[in-house]
Amino acid sequence: MLAQKYNFITVEGNTGAGKTSLARMLAEQYGGKLILEEFVDNPFLPHFYNHPERYAFHTEVYFMLDRHQQLVEVIQSKQLHTGLNVADYLFNKSLLYAEVNLPLDEFKLFDRMFRAIYPVLPKPELLIYVHSTVPRLIRNIQKRGRDFEQSVRGSYLQQVEDIYFRHFAENPEMRILVIHADELDFVEQPYHYDQIVHWVTQDYAPGIHHLKLKE
Repeated sequence: MLAQKYNFITVEGNTGAGKTSLARMLAEQYGGKLILEEFVDNPFLPHFYNHPERYAFHTEVYFMLDRHQQLVEVIQSKQLHTGLNVADYLFNKSLLYAEVNLPLDEFKLFDRMFRAIYPVLPKPELLIYVHSTVPRLIRNIQKRGRDFEQSVRGSYLQQVEDIYFRHFAENPEMRILVIHADELDFVEQPYHYDQIVHWVTQDYAPGIHHLKLKE
């Protein structure tokens, strides 16, 4: 059972992959504490989509500090040792997105800030990565209709995807489940969600494990 195997699980994915929906569903089913990224509170995010060169640094710093504060509060509350916790973000994504979005000089400064606060934060025991191809991501983004996301480019989504998988390859000690989700609708189709539950409740060694529906 998921809650008996892990105290801290992270569900990740590109923009529009459905990571927050899956994190909610898993936390609800297993009585876990849900830790959600509060992206709507970032005042720079809508400006970033329209003027990325001007607002990227502000956007990424805000996200990083907000995620840091959330996870520090989790540590201080002792809840990481009292049951299952499910987050819809990996703290390292702060550095990954910064690498995509920032020019080199700003990224170097951001990297120094990141490494100053990263060591004290908890690391997930299991990372579930919801992987969708760029066309599927764009359809999902259009479907959910957030105005500020509608200008996102396919090339940007591909950059984000590539840097996530590079990060996974560079950290073989992580236990990562890559769920190929193009053929899944785990929100509307209960048997698709049941398949994911079956996958994530199995035992896995550290490393990357690709999971998809059998043809």
